[in-house]
Amino acid sequence: MSSYLTPRIAIIGLGGYAVWHHEAVRQLERSGEARLVCTCDPVLTEVAGKGPEWSLAARGIAVYPDYRAMLDRHGSELDVVIIPTPIALHAEMHREAVRRGLAVYLEKPPTLDPVELEQMIECDAAAPVPTLVGFNFIAEPLRQALKHRLYAGEFGELRAVRLLGLWPRSSAYYGRNGWAGRLVGYDGRLVLDSCVGNGLSHHVHNVLYWAAEGAERWARPTQVRAWLARANPIQGADTFFIEARTDTGVPVRMALSHACHGPEQHRETLVCADAEIDYVTKDRVRIRWRDGRLETLEVGDFDAQVENLRALLACLRGERKRPPTTLADCRAFVELHALAYLSAGAIQTVPETEIVHVTGQPAASEYCSLKNIRETAERFLAEGGWPLVEPRPAGPAEIGGFEPLVRCLARLAEAELHAEAAG
Repeated sequence: MSSYLTPRIAIIGLGGYAVWHHEAVRQLERSGEARLVCTCDPVLTEVAGKGPEWSLAARGIAVYPDYRAMLDRHGSELDVVIIPTPIALHAEMHREAVRRGLAVYLEKPPTLDPVELEQMIECDAAAPVPTLVGFNFIAEPLRQALKHRLYAGEFGELRAVRLLGLWPRSSAYYGRNGWAGRLVGYDGRLVLDSCVGNGLSHHVHNVLYWAAEGAERWARPTQVRAWLARANPIQGADTFFIEARTDTGVPVRMALSHACHGPEQHRETLVCADAEIDYVTKDRVRIRWRDGRLETLEVGDFDAQVENLRALLACLRGERKRPPTTLADCRAFVELHALAYLSAGAIQTVPETEIVHVTGQPAASEYCSLKNIRETAERFLAEGGWPLVEPRPAGPAEIGGFEPLVRCLARLAEAELHAEAAG
């Protein structure tokens, strides 16, 4: 085991989101803070073009087609494994890394299966330091400063937290791999790819963080109501409206969709007794005081992969007790996600008359956008009016029914998609 002065790292993956982690490690290599020892990818020929760009051979980095072979060969030489792979692979890869005594940087979310999350938490007890889960924005300095001000009482009582997340995703996005937009993978594993389960999960995690007092707490849902829909021809949902009660007494409301077009919108709103705060990721914070004052703060540059990795390395050196988000910290998010499905009970397929088709880039792709989605989302956040019937509440005691429900929804979606293709 190294002294952690220059920790030795492996990255599982060369393409997709792993690109960001390779760039982060390169940055830390240049400053002498870490060293990449090896990497792997099951489709080396498809990502081979990255090799010369990153000078893998010149840097003495070993490359493998299989992560187990890589860990078998280099496990004793490593300190950290970064896992930015599809969510369904996280648990087994995390287990293999921990079994070899390695620290883990695991991309978000760790899993979307509440049962599997508990197994991962139990496994993590053997890790040299708690696994870091890469929810990107918790460690932002401005977010931490604002949360301190919030719970110091500066803005008065926190009465509600709201989230607007509109991130357009075209048909090219859903065709980029074999698991995009699916509830269940072709191999039978739960996938649950969606705006909540994947693309906008950072912001859902943020909302639960705001709703709990303290730097290391997340509000857990005690009751959830949700409406799920799909405009795209996919197995899963591309739109979620969620309302939840939490164990801290702070209610949360979220409207999230990939079935939209135009500019992205990511806005977290804190409704307090003395102020209303809008936190726009990677942009600015606006604090509108009840007495008429307006305070604007710039979020500033923040390289999430670099700073999260630095936090994990600080844990290895004993300079920090824990990373910004641990596996146990993800319980709130994973439970909320599961309860949203259980409350909805179904994914509504939006009628063609309620969809706008917009040509995308490349030109062969298109956006399936719900009509008036932005106005509908804003109205839901402000007033709580549901698009159709009000969904029933679901609570934590029902989570055991999550997996059977998901598999049932996947079968129904497949039957519907086949019928559409045939008709």
